[in-house]
Amino acid sequence: MIRLAFILVFIARSLAAQEPVQSPPEAEPPMTYERLGNILFALDPEAEPSGPGFQLTIAGVQVLVITDTNADRMRAMVPIRSAEALSEEDLIRMMQANFDSTLDARYAIANGTLWAAFIHPLSLLEKDQLISGLAQTVNIARTYGTLYSGGAAEFGGGDSTDLQRELIEELLKKGEEI
Repeated sequence: MIRLAFILVFIARSLAAQEPVQSPPEAEPPMTYERLGNILFALDPEAEPSGPGFQLTIAGVQVLVITDTNADRMRAMVPIRSAEALSEEDLIRMMQANFDSTLDARYAIANGTLWAAFIHPLSLLEKDQLISGLAQTVNIARTYGTLYSGGAAEFGGGDSTDLQRELIEELLKKGEEI
């Protein structure tokens, strides 16, 4: 009996000496139009509400962000050029890029325009996903015709990866205080 008491005391002291169990990080609140706006204004204080969305400038590129709360969707878009004169080679290259180098952003065609777009369920969107998606969208618009890259992951050993990654890092840093 004394031995059992000793073992129980030993176990209790051992457990008390262990580091406290850390709680998992607190989940972000659902993304809303208002929260999205706060993040976008942190990235560009000159951003403007526009109907169900916002217009802002990132790295000198105009970005349109549209929300549809009924469908729980968000879309960030950058117009690149007219889609009329796209060659078969252009279309194939964009589809290849959509598969391996645009990451979460995509090339898309709508209403006669070639777009860079990032589309995500609104309520599930996290702050860093939004910021990274915006940067990737700007990057694929800026690299259309050359690298066709979202900028966060590249194959090869050139300078492009570091240059394109800078925009993502810059925007993530701006978003740290939100």
